[in-house]
Amino acid sequence: MAEIESPYCPECDEAYDFPEPLPVDRRDFIRGVVGGAAVALTAGASLADTAAETKVRQPRPAEDLVRELFAGLDDAQKKRVVLDYDHGAGKDRRPTRKGMYNEAINKIRIEDVYTKAQQDLIERIVKAMSSGDQGYRQISRRGTWDGSKAFARCGALIFGDPTPGNKFAFVFAGHHLTIRCDGDTEEGPAFGGPIYYGHSPNGYSGGNLFNYQTRKVITAYEALSEKQRTQATVKVRPKGEAKEQADSVRFRAKAEDRPGIPYEDLTKDQRTLVEEVMRSVLSPYRKEDVEEVMTIIKKNGGMEKIKLAFYTEGHEGAKTNSDEPWSFWRLEGPGFVWNYRLLSHVHTFVNISSKLS
Repeated sequence: MAEIESPYCPECDEAYDFPEPLPVDRRDFIRGVVGGAAVALTAGASLADTAAETKVRQPRPAEDLVRELFAGLDDAQKKRVVLDYDHGAGKDRRPTRKGMYNEAINKIRIEDVYTKAQQDLIERIVKAMSSGDQGYRQISRRGTWDGSKAFARCGALIFGDPTPGNKFAFVFAGHHLTIRCDGDTEEGPAFGGPIYYGHSPNGYSGGNLFNYQTRKVITAYEALSEKQRTQATVKVRPKGEAKEQADSVRFRAKAEDRPGIPYEDLTKDQRTLVEEVMRSVLSPYRKEDVEEVMTIIKKNGGMEKIKLAFYTEGHEGAKTNSDEPWSFWRLEGPGFVWNYRLLSHVHTFVNISSKLS
């Protein structure tokens, strides 16, 4: 599998005017933990048994809305926002649709191409890719879209032909965000390919919309014994991390190359806490995607093969301390990487697939 490049982030490279932290009240935190994925992952259920495989696929309303959007585009619009399915692909180079972006793809903003009615339809697509209002609230960073500052300044492209029987992908990108849907027209990857999310406030800050995920991880870490904490703690950056960018999410084939503590080595109570971490990271996304992720994990060996690691070394300008002890935390297993960078702000890179190469 070709290396997945991290998107350029100006906040990592130069002084940036961060927005004021957004307060998170107790109700917001609880909704963030139990919302979204809780629909698919019932309390007390084993994550490995959650996604029962079925021959009948559930309706995918986001994809239906993509088809409606495509049908309403005129020829001039299609020339700008509809690309070949394998656009940009080459030897050791991923197609454009599989990239992770930190702004509108090719800097083509929604407001520059789509009519107001089409913009409303795109917003409905993104909401349909979310786990209801709470999931959309997190994906949109409370409607601020982080550095994009407005929905219309993000971008939305269609790759391929979304009419029935054809391969396609809808990709939505903005500041600290790349998500997609593809109607499972490509076998293997969850979410149709790697996704990326983040938020400008410090990852330990209550003003970060994804802080509840780190709180869940902290709870799991605190439940470990001293010996287990030593096994779970990694002093160097995740392998492949560039100086100013988050780690690559290339799959590492050998278990010994994936540092951290294995789920299978945990006690029953500790496993429950790690499962809660998994629920929390999946909570912003629609039920179909959550079920697909869990099916892939099961196919690749189950939760037993997932490791949890905490990285203490950060990139330049992102120093850890006793109150902020990790620069990254990471869930990793065969065909599974959830790489969460905390400092100096959140970058999370996700790559999940039943195809390991």
